[in-house]
Amino acid sequence: MPENEKPKPKIDLNRREMPKQEHHIRSHNFFEVALGYTAQLAMEEAQRCLQCKKPFCVADCPVQIKIPEFIHAVAEGDFASGIRILKERNSLPSVCGRVCPQEEQCESHCALTKKGGTIAIGRLERFLGDWEGALAEVPLPEQAAPTGKKVAIIGGGPAGLTAAADLIKAGHRVVIYEALHKMGGVLYYGIPEFRLPKSIVDREVDYLRRLGVEMHTDFVVGKTRSLESILEEFDAVFIGTGAGLPWFMEMPGNNLNGVYSANEYLTRINLMKGYSYPRNDTPIKRHQKVAVLGGGNVAMDCARTALRLGAEATIVYRRSRAELPARLEEVENAEEEGVQFRYLTLPLKTIGGDHFNVTALECLKMELGEPDASGRRSPVPIPGSEFILPFDSIIHAIGNGPNPLIPQTTPGLTIGKKGNIVIDLETGKTSKERVWAGGDIATGAATVISAMGAGRKAASSIHEFLVS
Repeated sequence: MPENEKPKPKIDLNRREMPKQEHHIRSHNFFEVALGYTAQLAMEEAQRCLQCKKPFCVADCPVQIKIPEFIHAVAEGDFASGIRILKERNSLPSVCGRVCPQEEQCESHCALTKKGGTIAIGRLERFLGDWEGALAEVPLPEQAAPTGKKVAIIGGGPAGLTAAADLIKAGHRVVIYEALHKMGGVLYYGIPEFRLPKSIVDREVDYLRRLGVEMHTDFVVGKTRSLESILEEFDAVFIGTGAGLPWFMEMPGNNLNGVYSANEYLTRINLMKGYSYPRNDTPIKRHQKVAVLGGGNVAMDCARTALRLGAEATIVYRRSRAELPARLEEVENAEEEGVQFRYLTLPLKTIGGDHFNVTALECLKMELGEPDASGRRSPVPIPGSEFILPFDSIIHAIGNGPNPLIPQTTPGLTIGKKGNIVIDLETGKTSKERVWAGGDIATGAATVISAMGAGRKAASSIHEFLVS
């Protein structure tokens, strides 16, 4: 080696694990499972980053966070610069660091994957968000001079909050209308406390209030006031009302007591503070044996919630473990906590007893055939293999459809076959003049970060329209 040539640093493939509650403790409480990095662990993890000249991790981030830059700041111990860089494009870092599927997006494109490793981008994002949240006062970014333009945001979920953040920083007046009594949408009502604490959502929402975003809760656009009348007052409208229409498997017994959609079950727990049981006085129905139909992240959330409320919880899934669509981390957490899994099992019928209460679930055994369009092997029924499992509650966690209220009450909006608002995917523009939309109301149920990406695209298009 030439005398003045520095040796290349050795690649560190040792991803720093994040501490979490022991499974035998956390399965009996609603406190957050993952405990977050210490400053030392965060710096060690960040120092593993190769600081690529062409960072492919950024290309697959829906909100285009400057990932190498914020990680470099963490590696140097300059957390103030790190959070400033991060929040240039993401106003909800503590949320995204907890619930985004980084392993399928930014982390999957990390250059270290060629050597069998990755950087824990999401955990570093969470660390910076929480570091800032612990400050006595969170600094606000510079904002553009007021433009005199007004934008209404319909829905206070991740798409709406993100669009609001970008638009308020661009100098526009922003007003959010939220149907429920707390801001956050799915962040507040659809994700369990042990995975995303309400205090984190409140903190991120309060940051937007400090930026100047005006917020109205208990305001149902389409009922309280029509979108048409809002357009008379505002220069532009963004619709981010999400996917609140539950889906059920088509089978007998869905009208029995003890049958829930995942949407209803999780909203009940969050709305009535079931996560504070027994400290909270609001009554929550506590079942003994709960079946959750489905294999996604929401199914894991329902099963792990039922478990913490004292039930024996079982995931009933028609494919094998290898085909589960849930994040591996969530599946492993559920397994550790004691959630049972019935694989290759197809629900056929919910059985009721006295007073129309659920007593059992009739099922059919399956086997795997050829892969379908998604690449997962298709389940094939085994004739004559019916059997019955005893349960007193059935939760359908097979997805949701777009919220139908605004599409049904707003003339001039083009609606797709599945009830979604049709938009230009690059801008979020709808068929109605001065109206944009994004997130689950346009694409169907997807991830938090994809909804945020849609909010950013729409905000950019709205800003361009307002200043042109």
